[in-house]
Amino acid sequence: MTASDGLTKALQCATAALDKKAIDLVVLDVRGLTSIADYLLICTGRSDRQVQAIGQAVDAELRTQGHRPIAVEGMTRGQWVLMDFNDVIVHVFQKPIREFYDLERLWEHAPEVPLPEPLRSQALGFSSETAAV
Repeated sequence: MTASDGLTKALQCATAALDKKAIDLVVLDVRGLTSIADYLLICTGRSDRQVQAIGQAVDAELRTQGHRPIAVEGMTRGQWVLMDFNDVIVHVFQKPIREFYDLERLWEHAPEVPLPEPLRSQALGFSSETAAV
């Protein structure tokens, strides 16, 4: 699998997450920084149910593309869902859990992947600032 395949998979995850109104979505390029994955997707849901719905949507979308997760953690609790798709790892958090673990700080040397349109506009439209309004 090439890096572009991993990026395509990460963008498919982003599309599914944004379709369920995930907020503060970022994709980080961790190639060269770790061997665990090429890309990390980090996003936030506002409730247990939304976190679960985002995780389920990501899983369903990738399954339609022939990709099954190696592992899924946290789906039943809905506080933090972790999905390992080999070259892409998806983290769906509730805000307090995301702030506590602060993965963006842990991966501060990983460049953020610029999202193509219309994903970029969707991600900006679903930021935590606009969600609070």
